[in-house]
Amino acid sequence: MTDTLTLGTAAPDFSMPTAGGGAIALSDLAGHWAVIYFYPKDDTPGCTKEAIAFTDHIKAFDALGAKIIGVSRDSVAKHDKFKDKHNLAVTLASDEAGKMTEDYGVWTQKSMYGKTYMGIQRATVLINPDGEIAHIWPKVRVKGHVEDVLETLQGLAG
Repeated sequence: MTDTLTLGTAAPDFSMPTAGGGAIALSDLAGHWAVIYFYPKDDTPGCTKEAIAFTDHIKAFDALGAKIIGVSRDSVAKHDKFKDKHNLAVTLASDEAGKMTEDYGVWTQKSMYGKTYMGIQRATVLINPDGEIAHIWPKVRVKGHVEDVLETLQGLAG
């Protein structure tokens, strides 16, 4: 991921459908901070904890003018079920074609139980109101991550 993105450069463009029948594009975020968090799969333990943590802190992010977008390769239908099941307040975008996850360098080779496969590396990117990469968390551990993102945003936006 750090090979793909560089602090201070323009964020790669994107446009994707979202849960609830909407759509989100980089241009929609102009003038706002954007927290883009990439996660492997809807309704798995770590991904659920992360989405709930961002939802629990959404008012603090809103107060700083930040939009939160979770991105995975799950379908919009799966995102809808995930959002409804856990009452999530974050925007969930569907990158089924994989363009954004590849452009942002989070589609990587992973291994589990001796088998290798391609999947999304849990990562977060902070984009400033000018559409530039302001901060990167390349290999996220869920516990304490949302608080770290909020603290970093407060330091940059406050």
